[in-house]
Amino acid sequence: MKKMRTILIALISVILFSCVQQPADNYITIKGKVKFPDNQFKMTIVKRNGFEKTIIDSVELKPDNSYEFKMKVDNPGVYTLDCQKWQSVRFWAEDEDLEIDFRGRDTAKIKIKNPPFVYIKGGPNNEVMNLLSFNSYRSYQGMIAAGKIMYQASKSDSKEWKESAAEGYNRNYVQTDAYMRYVAKYYADRNSIISVLGSLRKESDQPLKEHIIKTLEAKNPNYQPLLDYKKEMAEAKAAREKMMEGKVAPDFSFPTKKGDKNYGPKDFRGKYVLIDFWASWCGPCRQEIPHLKKEYEKYHGKGLEMLSVSIDHSKNAWMKAMRKEKMPWPQVQAPKSGKDIMKEYQFSGIPFIVLLDKEGKIVGKNLRGEKLEKLLESIFDK
Repeated sequence: MKKMRTILIALISVILFSCVQQPADNYITIKGKVKFPDNQFKMTIVKRNGFEKTIIDSVELKPDNSYEFKMKVDNPGVYTLDCQKWQSVRFWAEDEDLEIDFRGRDTAKIKIKNPPFVYIKGGPNNEVMNLLSFNSYRSYQGMIAAGKIMYQASKSDSKEWKESAAEGYNRNYVQTDAYMRYVAKYYADRNSIISVLGSLRKESDQPLKEHIIKTLEAKNPNYQPLLDYKKEMAEAKAAREKMMEGKVAPDFSFPTKKGDKNYGPKDFRGKYVLIDFWASWCGPCRQEIPHLKKEYEKYHGKGLEMLSVSIDHSKNAWMKAMRKEKMPWPQVQAPKSGKDIMKEYQFSGIPFIVLLDKEGKIVGKNLRGEKLEKLLESIFDK
């Protein structure tokens, strides 16, 4: 009897331990087929974070053109599944197994970058991703259609048609924007709606963002992706405030082409300095250089300095462009293709031109053409 009691207690202990132990690692299955494979490349899962791209996993297609991932989800969120560099789709990884089929490589004689819509068979979170993906797809088709209409209108003598056609891109944007906000409002209880928050940038979007956050908090106030989003927003706000006019610009120090000297904002204290972030491959940047030369010649004798910061990945391409452009002011190259400095100075497109005063404070930013000319006139032609 005593032995039976001991066995029973041991059995109950095992059952209780099984009930309280931590759940197994969270894995999801992602599988599907590719109709037209290009087996010189793999199927790849990618995580993007701003300018950073991390490859999570990659697999080759099986002989029947199918693939399968067993993905460990440590951090729920948006990931990208790349199909052999021909197509891709953004998906929400958390607790839903997914089936995603692709068309694959373009089989047309004339290849045009216009991939078809990719549908995800999954659950509620990826239903939202499908809606957003389809909206992006239709927006792209709308831009193509608007471009064709503009081309036809350009051959017409009708002023009204040309003006109406010119509004085509804007009409397409308004439609896409409204659809995205519809999804944000009526699917606010899905975890994957977090992926929309970064697109709600207007002041008028603030109530909608608060609605989404409150809805998700009501479900789970400690949901990690939501906490991560709040942290990112706080950091982004602090970074924007650092780049407000009147603030001392973030410092940096990058090497010249010979590597024998570094330049940064502090090297120009006591003078106004115009910092031009550019790259050899950037057409608008190259078009702006003659205008910068003109302003430099006009105001250099009055105390204006310039510093060009290249975000080129290739040093050879940067040096070749410098030889051609012959800019008479200091030239430096940012490391890591400018990823860190772009985040620090809060810009995603170039040319990005900033004017600092004698104390290194920001006087103006996003300066080009007439806007730059008028600002310099107001300072040096008083």
